[in-house]
Amino acid sequence: MANVNDSFFDGYYKDIWKSVIPAELTRKEIEFMIPYFKLDASSKVLDLMCGHGRHTLSLARKGISVTAVDNLASYIEEIREMAGKESLPVRPVCAPVLDYTDEGRYDLAICMGNSFNFFTPEEAAHLLKKIFAALKPGGHFLLNSWSLAETAYTKFTATSTGKMGEMEMHTQSSFHFDPARIETHSTIVTPEGHQEEKDAVDYIYTLSEMKAMFHLAGLELTESWSIPGRKPFSLGEPRAYLVAVRP
Repeated sequence: MANVNDSFFDGYYKDIWKSVIPAELTRKEIEFMIPYFKLDASSKVLDLMCGHGRHTLSLARKGISVTAVDNLASYIEEIREMAGKESLPVRPVCAPVLDYTDEGRYDLAICMGNSFNFFTPEEAAHLLKKIFAALKPGGHFLLNSWSLAETAYTKFTATSTGKMGEMEMHTQSSFHFDPARIETHSTIVTPEGHQEEKDAVDYIYTLSEMKAMFHLAGLELTESWSIPGRKPFSLGEPRAYLVAVRP
């Protein structure tokens, strides 16, 4: 689901994400990141499209400095409040990631939870150039996606109905080409009967296309995982973790 505007439904959307992305998954992702990228109190991490801060806060609680960027003010204010209460090394920034500029400071940039696939090919290329500029030489970029073509083509369904947290969600999806994308119309109903409709687009890239985009931005794709650090990515896996480096 793409980022949404602040609304009555904000609290419910957090329940959706907690249902889609359980805390245990975040814990395992953090347990991979820290030793793999050799993160410690001297490290600086850039968390792009950070959402409500599940990675930002988890890393900061380990003493790692994190800049958290998201376009939703409610997410950034929640992160700011939590970081203040716990005296965490977090710099929250409310800004669209395509406009955010920060050069040569970071050991690691992350874009998790399928956020990268919200962008058109042109926007994605622009974002990757910004990520390249933000990294120190030898710095890494970690991207998490569940909309690579190798997943999306095997898992696509046109309609679905289910429970997400306390809400009901009804979706209708269609696959389009040039550029490859899945367009989804969702109707969300709360237990109290409130209803909201959302449209979202996930742009679909093959792993080969991702590698080429990284290369054009100056980044080199080094590894792709379905379970980071444990299992290489293969056809039909539900999610991918791509690791790239700025040479």
